[in-house]
Amino acid sequence: MTQKERQERSRQEIFRAAMEEFGTRGYEEVTMERICSGHGISKGMMYHYYSNKDELFLLCVADTFDALEAYIRQESVNAEGQSAFDAIKDYFLLRERFFEGQPQRKRVFETAILHPPKHLAEQIQQLHRPIMELNRRFIEGIVARMTLRKDLDPQCVAWYLESIEPVIPSVIQSFLEKQSSRDLHAMLEATRKMLDLILLGVARQPAEEKTAEKGC
Repeated sequence: MTQKERQERSRQEIFRAAMEEFGTRGYEEVTMERICSGHGISKGMMYHYYSNKDELFLLCVADTFDALEAYIRQESVNAEGQSAFDAIKDYFLLRERFFEGQPQRKRVFETAILHPPKHLAEQIQQLHRPIMELNRRFIEGIVARMTLRKDLDPQCVAWYLESIEPVIPSVIQSFLEKQSSRDLHAMLEATRKMLDLILLGVARQPAEEKTAEKGC
């Protein structure tokens, strides 16, 4: 094994240990000493490659963001053959599907987005910007295929969908918890109903009420 290969293996060993720690404990509880002692990594090797836990945390955040961005790009291609509504539905579930089976990456993502260390907030925002831009283009492309109410502007709708996306998974989860059945079909149907409410609203517009009164 060459020196370069040994160095890469050491970096990967430290990265995996850091991901496990940050992905299990968040940011505040993790220390360089904990990573070393918990994973059999010598302090000499650790500090040869990384100066502090901030550097390691940002490495884990960047890896998570890069993987999520690649996933969104792939799903953007898959969405081209879907109806606008199905594409929006899948978009809202996209992040949860990505993190399914990846609890450590999910914890790192949520820490970075929802509870970022203040002194790292600007760097995290820079790392997150490519995903935000990708999401924006993805949403704008779907909105362009939708039949909107006449009083709505496509850009305004795109802003709305983009702004509510972070809270949608928790809203859907809360909705699903109130359902009596837990089989896959029932959960998908409940999710679709919830998204119907989010996208279509619950109250008839005055024009719709007049149409209903005429029996049309």
